[in-house]
Amino acid sequence: MSPQTPQTLFTHVRVFDSGGTEPFDGEVLVADGRIAEVRRGHGDLPRDGVRVVDGRGRFLMSGLCDAHTHFSWTNSADLPGLGTMGVEEHTLLCAKAARTYLDSGYTMCVGAAAAKPRLDVVIRDAINNGLIPGPRYLANCQEIAVTGGALVDGITAFADGPEEMRKQVRRNVAMGADLVKLSMSGEEITGSQHAEDNYFSDEETLAATTEAHRRGLRVCSHARSAESVKMSLRNGVDIIYHASYVDEEALDMLEAQKDRVFVAPGINWLVATLHDAAAFGYPPEAAEAAGYGRELEHAVAGIQEMRRRGIRVLPGGDYGFAWTPHGTYARDLRHFVELFGFTPAETLVAATRWGGEIMGAPDELGLVKAGFHADLILVDGDPLRDITVLEDQSRITGIMKGGEFHKDPGATTTPVRARTRDTAAPVS
Repeated sequence: MSPQTPQTLFTHVRVFDSGGTEPFDGEVLVADGRIAEVRRGHGDLPRDGVRVVDGRGRFLMSGLCDAHTHFSWTNSADLPGLGTMGVEEHTLLCAKAARTYLDSGYTMCVGAAAAKPRLDVVIRDAINNGLIPGPRYLANCQEIAVTGGALVDGITAFADGPEEMRKQVRRNVAMGADLVKLSMSGEEITGSQHAEDNYFSDEETLAATTEAHRRGLRVCSHARSAESVKMSLRNGVDIIYHASYVDEEALDMLEAQKDRVFVAPGINWLVATLHDAAAFGYPPEAAEAAGYGRELEHAVAGIQEMRRRGIRVLPGGDYGFAWTPHGTYARDLRHFVELFGFTPAETLVAATRWGGEIMGAPDELGLVKAGFHADLILVDGDPLRDITVLEDQSRITGIMKGGEFHKDPGATTTPVRARTRDTAAPVS
């Protein structure tokens, strides 16, 4: 923070700390980029030399996490164009996407593959060096597929057999990535590679995870089929994307590893492909014929069972396509409530506390708690009554990352808007 405002005090706020307690009226003091104190009530914390932000009853919570982020998807229906676009133009669009995430209240993002090898790494480093605004970010490189397994031409790295897998992982290490992405199953929109397919072998998967873990990287997998989920779990994959067709065996394996593994279903891709893609040449009849309706039905049932078993399921995924545009990320939160049966409170925990866990910083990110990074959003409305308020950027009146305001609430005096839904029970 600047020398003129070394500390910030949020007062008259309704604090949701993501720690399992009911929201409470209180104050939060920020100093040196971290949360210094959290108090119930008002007036106990020092005011001298402190910037005081009167929340006027607004909702204060941790910044959000998107667990399946593609900065380099560019709101286009031309998927092969992601490979042919000039790297200079593509870098600028990635920077724009990074800012859009932060503008939307997302202070944590997990890279789920980049369209060109170094895009994620360059953007992450630019954010960390203060050159551009953006969330805290775990960078990936291009997703790795076996020959014949690429989902989009021009944006994929290829490896066949264990030794080539090791080499591709080492390439990610050399480029400075945090993660490795394995593209293990198909995608119905391709017309030829299906969600229930599996393209990897156990030997290839184990070679990738062993090499990545040896070098300090984690591994995520595009795994829609039951077999690709089970193969991921047998061989130490850390983050599983989609998991649409999990069967009972896969659910048992996920439950057995629930303290290690994360699932990010990216459910909005399925919903939007079924309902929002017609204007881009993919009408609902085509999506149904391809199998997206069936996949959505299976995915919803599977995630409902994961919730029942206590498996960590996080929101986020596949934003940046034409019908899942950047800036609409919080639609996932609505789906968690309306499709999966999460309470709003459980949904916020999945998007905050579990976000800190998937970022590898459970003691520093995702909670409104003393000692944690001051990554906070101030919301005009109550997401516990209406989760959709987080879809409206204008309702997120303050955004702080590392103690610095990205969006300053200033002298806003607009009262908190009317509540519309029942408050959800707290979660632990």
